[in-house]
Amino acid sequence: MAPALQGLLTIVIGISVCVGYFFGSNLLLDMLFPPRGPKAGRNTNIANLIRPWLFLFPALFALGLYLMYPVVETLRLSLTDRIPGGGYQWTGLSNYTQMFQEPKFWEAMGNNLLWLLVVPGMATIFGLLAAQLTDRIAWGSIAKSIIFMPMAISFVGAAVIWKLVYDARPEGQDQIGILNALVVWFGGTPETWLTLPFWNNFFLMVVLIWIQSGFAMVILSAALRGIPEETVEAAIIDGANPMQIFFKIKVPQIRSTIMVVWTTITVIVLKIFDIVFAMTNGQWGTQVLANYMYDKLFIARDWGVGSASAIVIMVLVLPILVWNVRNARREMS
Repeated sequence: MAPALQGLLTIVIGISVCVGYFFGSNLLLDMLFPPRGPKAGRNTNIANLIRPWLFLFPALFALGLYLMYPVVETLRLSLTDRIPGGGYQWTGLSNYTQMFQEPKFWEAMGNNLLWLLVVPGMATIFGLLAAQLTDRIAWGSIAKSIIFMPMAISFVGAAVIWKLVYDARPEGQDQIGILNALVVWFGGTPETWLTLPFWNNFFLMVVLIWIQSGFAMVILSAALRGIPEETVEAAIIDGANPMQIFFKIKVPQIRSTIMVVWTTITVIVLKIFDIVFAMTNGQWGTQVLANYMYDKLFIARDWGVGSASAIVIMVLVLPILVWNVRNARREMS
């Protein structure tokens, strides 16, 4: 079957199943609690209590199957070890103990912390500056499109692009990497940037900052446009200069949006995998938690330690997600 026809057939079947489910479930509910007869009022009240759950059930079932079940299963695997003959045996916290004793795990933790200190802040700052500056020029919409364009590229695609930027050829040969070409043009010698200890982490961070600055710009640009003009006009009348208006009038009014952008990028950083895997695969001191988890699960086939590292990532991400949800509810109330 042709892929286009297969896709069309899938859509038709999916829509038909959804329509059939909602029509059939409501029909069954009305048959069980008929809105007529001596108990019509009671039946209607019961049906009205059940009906919303009929609409929620598909989403709840999907979330339970594709979100909650993997979490529970990963937790179970992190507390067990595979038996060579088949099956699993309970080992308690031994996988966590083994993981905490491995230098690669602490290297990954340290690098993730370094990413957390640099990437969310820099991406948010660049996005805020881009949002403010592009609103002040006539071709701002074109500039925003160019800055946002990296968001349309996958992380692996961006990694391939930047790996070419950092590419190094032996001295004396033509450099195809832009960075080394500039270094040689200024009289320097080419460097293998991705193998430089410590600094190679920052070269990887540049890729994610490049991608996420566009996201931050779009969100913060909308927030800046939502600032009441009266506050800015009052500041101008009081003699405030552009820097004072930006930092003392505009930034405080969009602080909550800045925090949302910062925390969103923080969650992405905690789960970062694609860029590191495609550019260094965790070599030369660039290991991160998600890449460590991948190595344990699919290279070393150590399901217990790999699952334990996945639980660590979830534990690190969870407080930020809870804070985001509470902050959103506070703003809505």
